[in-house]
Amino acid sequence: MSHLFDLAGKTAIVTGANTGLGQGIALALADAGAAVSLVGRSAPDETVEKIKAMGGACCTVKADLSSVDAIDDIITATRDQLGGLDILVNNAGIIQRNDAIDFTMEEWDSVLNVNLRTVFFLSQAFARACVDASQGGKIINIASMLSYRGGIRVPSYTASKSGLMGLTRALANEWAGKGINVNAIAPGYFATNNTAALQADPKRSAEILGRIPAGRWGQPKELGGAAVFLASDASDYVHGTTLPVDGGWLSR
Repeated sequence: MSHLFDLAGKTAIVTGANTGLGQGIALALADAGAAVSLVGRSAPDETVEKIKAMGGACCTVKADLSSVDAIDDIITATRDQLGGLDILVNNAGIIQRNDAIDFTMEEWDSVLNVNLRTVFFLSQAFARACVDASQGGKIINIASMLSYRGGIRVPSYTASKSGLMGLTRALANEWAGKGINVNAIAPGYFATNNTAALQADPKRSAEILGRIPAGRWGQPKELGGAAVFLASDASDYVHGTTLPVDGGWLSR
């Protein structure tokens, strides 16, 4: 069975791969044999170092994902530097916290632009490249527990992640027949820089841990198996699904 999960000869784009979940996914794909294009606003030096240490191949593409302007550069630079396009992981995302009654248009737009608008148009460009090359491809969107729940003080984030789960289904409906799998992973509560404030809050951290059957925060590397599965031949008949990796949080 191991050959089904082998990504040797494949090229993956991972957005937001400099830290946290994106780094964990990029490292897992590289360990499975993929060459990885690391896309983001800041230099992913640590991720590059780790991939090279395992003997993997990678390149970096500097891009501000709050705008769609860099999409063509991401596609072109990845293909030029790594020789192909097979896998896209839409991981980059931002969050704004404020009471809904006080939420500003700027807070709303900043989140929707990165978390949904750019994700759609980057996926579209990737799919076009696959169709033009007469090949299939794998798109993995990074959803959230707030794709299922409402949350508190994060209305734009909840809207974007709920929309992303719906978009995953919609694109799968249109592109499955073209050999392009579109699926999503919904991470639970992971120990990353984005959740540092929650981890440091004794009350909120206790509430979160009290609902997780596994009894702990997830580690970024623990998303790797789900990402490799959805990027590999093992998931060829999986379309439009969102896979929770949450320590059992949704089951409680």
